[in-house]
Amino acid sequence: MRILLVGAGAVGAAIASIAGRRDFFEALVVADQDRARAEAAARHDSRFTAAQVDASSADAIATLCLEHTITHVVNAVDPRFVMPIFDGALAAGADYIDMAMSLSQPHPEAPYEKPGVMLGEQQFARSPEWEAAGRLALVGMGVEPGLSDVFARYAADQLFSSIETLDVRDGANLVVEGHDFAPSFSIWTTIEECLNPPVVWQDGDWHTTEPFSEPEVFDFPEGIGPVECVNVEHEEVLLMPRWIDCRRATFKYGLGNEFIEVLKTLHKLGLDSTHPVTVRGQQVSPRDVVAACLPDPAGLGPQMTGKTCAGVLVTGTGSDGRPRSTYLYHVVDNAWSMAEYGHQCVAWQTAVNPVLALELLAAGTWKGTGVLGPEALDAVPFLDLLTAYGSPWGQREQ
Repeated sequence: MRILLVGAGAVGAAIASIAGRRDFFEALVVADQDRARAEAAARHDSRFTAAQVDASSADAIATLCLEHTITHVVNAVDPRFVMPIFDGALAAGADYIDMAMSLSQPHPEAPYEKPGVMLGEQQFARSPEWEAAGRLALVGMGVEPGLSDVFARYAADQLFSSIETLDVRDGANLVVEGHDFAPSFSIWTTIEECLNPPVVWQDGDWHTTEPFSEPEVFDFPEGIGPVECVNVEHEEVLLMPRWIDCRRATFKYGLGNEFIEVLKTLHKLGLDSTHPVTVRGQQVSPRDVVAACLPDPAGLGPQMTGKTCAGVLVTGTGSDGRPRSTYLYHVVDNAWSMAEYGHQCVAWQTAVNPVLALELLAAGTWKGTGVLGPEALDAVPFLDLLTAYGSPWGQREQ
């Protein structure tokens, strides 16, 4: 296995750090628009090399793949670059993994009732081409989406005879000292998913609702405690019903009132827009300006305290024929991830999952062709390997 890792930000650098402890691959090329950042992520392992690449160019991705005889491309940049990286990998005859799928577009007339172009729709439309080429595109393979989808597959196969609801719930008690506002993940991606109309799967079809709708307080495990969660657009809702029979699927994120108000203000001011505006003769994207004004999530680890939790609450009929409600989850303590890997917990929790997937693909434990989500594959070896990586998952009956 020869891997091209596109992106050396918070998640990409964590992927390189985690992969460096494993022996399932021959070579890993860390590529970024900023070559210095790629070199910093690649310097710790003799199997790693650094490269500069324009992630918006499918041709540039394909050329880099062919130059280094790449077998697997891992996309660790924000989702506006999904399609060129996805296309470049296919053109070069490589398999592909991402952690966020192709972007959505709201319905032009009824954005809070009907989906327009849904997350991942562009990628799924290309599945026949990937199948014909005998190549695999494993999409949504981060933590959310990703590990939460693996949990849903595990529940369907091991715990439940029938599933009523799959409710993904993400929350944390993280504090970043010294900053009034410092998101622990890409603000570009956070704005995209939080201000778009959230999608809900209900009784055989998808529909949308308003951003931040249906608030509920969810009690997260391992000392995190109660956090108010709201509807947010996310890939799990588009992935899980494709392979798992359920009546309802939702995604809710514990953002907090302050974060929500900041996002609403950005929207009111037009600072969430990705369309360039002219400032003193220069074309700039307002959202890129917001991202440039905030601290880099990759550097926040030393100032962060607390834990982050990702998981899915599954309800339905258990394997014994009785009603069951089970929360399957994964918690990472920032103190642990910083001490063990030198990376903050949100980035590390996202990064570990594509590395696990690559190891399972290298061993032939996971295999397939076309465009697949994590729930299309066997969950048990993945969860076993997650524990072997030193980060066990949990299960709580509700």
